Amino acid sequence: MATTPTLTERLAAGPVICAEGFLFELERRGYLSAGEFVPEVALEYPEALRALHVDFQRAGSDIVEAFTYNGHREKMRVIGKEDLLEPLNRSALRIAREVADARPGDLMAGNISNTNIWDPSDTGSQSKVRAMFEEMVGWAVDEGADLIVGETFYYAGEALAALEEAQKSGLPVVITLAPMAFEEMADGIGVVETAQRLEQAGADVVGMNCFRGPETMMPWVRQIREAVSCYVAALPVPYRTTNAEPTFFNLSDPRSRVASPHQRTFPTALDPLATNRYEIRRFAEEALELGVRYLGVCCGASPMLVREVAEAAGRVTKASRFSERMENHFMYGSNERLPAHIVELGDRA
Repeated sequence: MATTPTLTERLAAGPVICAEGFLFELERRGYLSAGEFVPEVALEYPEALRALHVDFQRAGSDIVEAFTYNGHREKMRVIGKEDLLEPLNRSALRIAREVADARPGDLMAGNISNTNIWDPSDTGSQSKVRAMFEEMVGWAVDEGADLIVGETFYYAGEALAALEEAQKSGLPVVITLAPMAFEEMADGIGVVETAQRLEQAGADVVGMNCFRGPETMMPWVRQIREAVSCYVAALPVPYRTTNAEPTFFNLSDPRSRVASPHQRTFPTALDPLATNRYEIRRFAEEALELGVRYLGVCCGASPMLVREVAEAAGRVTKASRFSERMENHFMYGSNERLPAHIVELGDRA
């Protein structure tokens, strides 16, 4: 019986696509609350989570990443539902496993992430974080994960702790960083240096995800690619971050006529600041030219954007059946059946 290639075997053969961004997409679809962003959908509406996984899979994602982001013990305590921690994790993992198994060759990833309680000067908080990672990695192994993804770390120490706990699984490990606007890790360690430390500690893939859009993530990805010899990951958010506003936390929208109640565009008023699909494709193309092999889109992702990444990597996906065919648009097309007087309206429409 043929065995499924491992993550590193897949990466050695070519690009691997991993869809992330479940929080924003499921909030848009009405299955979780913005601000809390707790993945209770895995228990309350498992069919909705399964459908999103399938949509991302059809769009070209090779990895079905279990939706356990923010599904850690501390977050469940914040909302008073710690008793649901293990059932939530196991449900999310089983759904991901089921979807991955439906397409032979796909991989299922367990997921751990920033806990928001890591304190570089408090060994007590660090011990709590490690304990949370340990139990989540354990559940992922129990439910048949093929790899562990540790993501969205803004403390270097937490990223390294996540790697150490994930390595105990014996599975390949991906660790991605999410530096904030001060352009270094929150504990004062350089972003590139952190990536190097992760490589030296044995991470199979290092790189960046979340917080930054294509414009402000690419310079760091370029530096990381030059500084490490392991595989590199790049999963931007699809928003127009700039050097002046490098993360989506601090994006402004001067044209907005109605401000959000909390006076920030993040996370509920980012819509007019989104990149278009062509910008995401260009990012993927540039990353591939650099030799980046692990690609995706993070918060704000949609299946359409994942398809753009996959097609940039030369894939023809199931969702490619519905890639744009503007030649048949009633005003902007070139099809010979389109009436000239209607096409002419395109410049005035």
